[in-house]
Amino acid sequence: GFFYRGKKVVVIGGGNTAVEEALYLTNHSTDVTLIHRRDSLRAEKILQDRLHAHPNIKVLWNQKVDSFVSEDGKGLTGVKLIDTVTGEQSIEQTDGAFVAIGHAPATELFKGKLELDDSGYIVVEPGTPKTAIPGVFACGDVMDHTYRQAVTAAGTGCMAALDAERFLADLDYKATQTVEV
Repeated sequence: GFFYRGKKVVVIGGGNTAVEEALYLTNHSTDVTLIHRRDSLRAEKILQDRLHAHPNIKVLWNQKVDSFVSEDGKGLTGVKLIDTVTGEQSIEQTDGAFVAIGHAPATELFKGKLELDDSGYIVVEPGTPKTAIPGVFACGDVMDHTYRQAVTAAGTGCMAALDAERFLADLDYKATQTVEV
């Protein structure tokens, strides 16, 4: 967002992530456009209310991004849109585009093996990467409902690696202990 201070930006999507991103970008840009392919948002009502009340955000309804446009060959200058109702095409001028079309964790292969929440994320002990199965750790986007950023995924990856190392060291320690009779 900071690199677009004072510039025109678009956010593509209609859920919580897209609305939160659009609201956040108003801290840097005075011209934010939310582009959504439907005629209503999926975002929570409180977020929608904040979005609609914000004077620096406009919403383009029933628009699908067809392509990204670079008129000068040096960077983004617009997005080509197709109206999902009429089929009419248009170009929305912009300096930056943020794609926030939602997220579903890739956890299907763990179904029935690890506990998943209603949204499909692996359930972990709060504040740790530990699952309900000793020695099994989850990190990154498969357990992170909130941040879903590379830096937080790397952080939870580090936590999982350290916890796995401790777990294995403890197993090794227990395996080398002898019991005298």
